[in-house]
Amino acid sequence: MSKRNKKSRNHRKNEITKGIFTVLEKEPSKSFNYKQIAAKIGISDAQDRNTLIKRLTQLKEKKRIQEVSRGSYQVLENTKTYHKGTVDITGRGNAYIIVEGMDDDVFVPFNKLNKAFHKDLVEVYIYPRKKSKKIEGEIVSIVERNKKTFVGIVDMQKTFAFVRPSDFRMYTDIFITKENLNGAKDGEKVIVELLDWPDGVDSPYGKIKEVLGIPGEHNTEIHSILAEYGLPYEFPVEVQRFADGPDTSIKEEEISGRRDMRDVLTFTIDPKDAKDFDDALSFTILENGNYEIGIHIADVSHYLHVDTILDDEAYDRATSVYLVDRVVPMLPEVLSNNACSLRPKEEKYTFSAIFELDENAVIKNQWFGRTAINSDERFAYEEAQHIIETGKGYIPENVSIRGRAYNVEDEIVEATLTMDKLAKIMRKKRMNQGAISFDKVEVRFNLNENNEPIGVYFKEAKDANKLIEEFMLLANRKVAEFIGKQKPKKTFVYRDS
Repeated sequence: MSKRNKKSRNHRKNEITKGIFTVLEKEPSKSFNYKQIAAKIGISDAQDRNTLIKRLTQLKEKKRIQEVSRGSYQVLENTKTYHKGTVDITGRGNAYIIVEGMDDDVFVPFNKLNKAFHKDLVEVYIYPRKKSKKIEGEIVSIVERNKKTFVGIVDMQKTFAFVRPSDFRMYTDIFITKENLNGAKDGEKVIVELLDWPDGVDSPYGKIKEVLGIPGEHNTEIHSILAEYGLPYEFPVEVQRFADGPDTSIKEEEISGRRDMRDVLTFTIDPKDAKDFDDALSFTILENGNYEIGIHIADVSHYLHVDTILDDEAYDRATSVYLVDRVVPMLPEVLSNNACSLRPKEEKYTFSAIFELDENAVIKNQWFGRTAINSDERFAYEEAQHIIETGKGYIPENVSIRGRAYNVEDEIVEATLTMDKLAKIMRKKRMNQGAISFDKVEVRFNLNENNEPIGVYFKEAKDANKLIEEFMLLANRKVAEFIGKQKPKKTFVYRDS
């Protein structure tokens, strides 16, 4: 028998074995003879029928099924052998199958993967467990591929090519015919789509969808990361068209239904390399001497409505993703970088939590609702920190995000210093009540004009960072308390301190 025929017969034998267990496990209280099993799994030719009879005898002898009467078989109690699970491939090429409801993962050696890849949903057959041994099995079928596109490097041959995937968990190269090269050249990084993996073939077939460029080049590597993790940098045409449709200009009739805070002192404090500005603080000294502080976030819900293609796209993306030189936004730019970005000197719709605090940071009043604001200033953390440390509004060039020295108005300096004082009181209270501090030093990159990293620096959380953190935590905590007291009770996801 040729190698190919032997492989084909083994494959058919596995299919018949799987069919036996499928029938017996579906109705575990009943017993079936070989004719009944053959009818249920569609066996009609003599060779498959003989294989079925032989496998029934073998499975009985191995105590994997029981013969309850002559020629009639039934599944053993508590011996379900086929399960669905997710593949987790290790660095050595073996895998563990994560099965929901099972305490232990199922170990599958490399030669039993049966063409499954990392994170595929598969059906796994579990071998009878031996004492003090881990659970082992083999993959019998692929239920659903986790992904069908991979990033890799072209290895050109005379009339065809292979793509060597970059992911170490992808254990096979991908065969590319000449007509599926899509103009790719030897050594280039590409995105390849999996087409098929026929029986008896060492490598799956694929076609090159996109040429990313030369390995090591900045844009090549950034786009490789985006492709590798399935981060869609561009929006589908229909989603972009939908987002561009609504009028995003500020309307007085809309503001009339909101709390108008456009004349209240408001500013943002963000990292100097921030790609968007989605929260802001406002500050007012009240006639009674207390302080009114507002925490504002962009009112995305004004533009993003349920059961639209824009909502579906945002749901699939889940969040914006920040890379060293760019952001992969959750929403198209017309929203993420325009209508929903609290840029200075621009009127915006917001959702706000407004608190009246006394000089000891005790809350006297609170209000939650839709607002309209106009941010007066954009600060980097370094600039706000300079005000806190010096008490002055002069921002020298070496701490300025603008690359030049400039003066901040006195009222913004007073607001920053007052909120810093209140934030420190609130932080001390939180720590005394058992809050956990997650202060840590972050590594950031200095980029040149081509967005290439030319150095690193440590970003330390200082008073300016903690100022923002305290007021954001205050808003989150109080909004959660407010929602929690509503009748009837509402399901609500929130961040606590």
